[in-house]
Amino acid sequence: MDQLHTMRVFVAVAECRGFAKAARQLGISRAAVTRAVSTLERSLGVELLSRTSRAVSPTEVGASYLVDCRRILADVDESHAAAAGAHARPTGTLRITSSVLFGQLYVLPILTDYLDAYPEVRAQALFVDRVTNMVAEGIDVAVRLGQLPDSSLMATRVGRVRRLICASPAYLERHGTPRRPEDLAEHRVVVGGGEGERVEWHLGTEEGAGEERIVRVRPRLACSTNHAAIAAATSGWGLTRVLSYQVGEALEQGRLVAVLEDCEPAPIPVHIVYPGGRHAPAKVRAFVELAAPRLREDPRLRG
Repeated sequence: MDQLHTMRVFVAVAECRGFAKAARQLGISRAAVTRAVSTLERSLGVELLSRTSRAVSPTEVGASYLVDCRRILADVDESHAAAAGAHARPTGTLRITSSVLFGQLYVLPILTDYLDAYPEVRAQALFVDRVTNMVAEGIDVAVRLGQLPDSSLMATRVGRVRRLICASPAYLERHGTPRRPEDLAEHRVVVGGGEGERVEWHLGTEEGAGEERIVRVRPRLACSTNHAAIAAATSGWGLTRVLSYQVGEALEQGRLVAVLEDCEPAPIPVHIVYPGGRHAPAKVRAFVELAAPRLREDPRLRG
């Protein structure tokens, strides 16, 4: 049996977590899927999948082999596309990831315009508040906030955002405006994103000398999401600390006001990250070419 075929079947079963679903995705019978995986396991002499009555999942060896299969199949597909002339035309499925709120506000509108422009492309958007492993999870493009580690991935900088402390005008009128970080101890603080009861905020210094100071705050209210914390601050309940893009509209409309701006830390960079460089598939290059100027032109991403 063709080795590339068995690898594709194995990847499908591992990603679908089941033989029946993989068979439907591949358009072949379940028996053919089972036969292909068994053939592959016999040829390797190892068990790649753990099978139970409820689910199918990769074994430890299978998880490592899955990463290699994805990379090999991606290289094969790209070589075939280049030989057929498709390298210059966006086709296939684009998998893209970003944090949840940034993805909804900024990436999704660009992605839908991209799909309108390139009808031969399908997309899968993975919006999660964690750093994904692009190779292991088969992701083509990521939009990431924060400093990037050294890697072989290409990174195109498209903006920056501030980490700021804000409150509603009504709250500040009732409780006063903090002038120094030490004043935060006298204010009601609400945090989001699953932060605990004791939180350390890393701030800059009023002198702007690039130094950092740590302020420990004890929130009166801790919310599981940033959206909830922002809602509490907007209602006038207390102060919260968020990224500027998350409250851009509220700041522009005056529903929230930034405080302690002289003590903000350095802005956080925003990058589009993708593998391949000039040899990236057309679907990736086309997305980057569309998204980069759109994000750079957004005033809320200028820090």
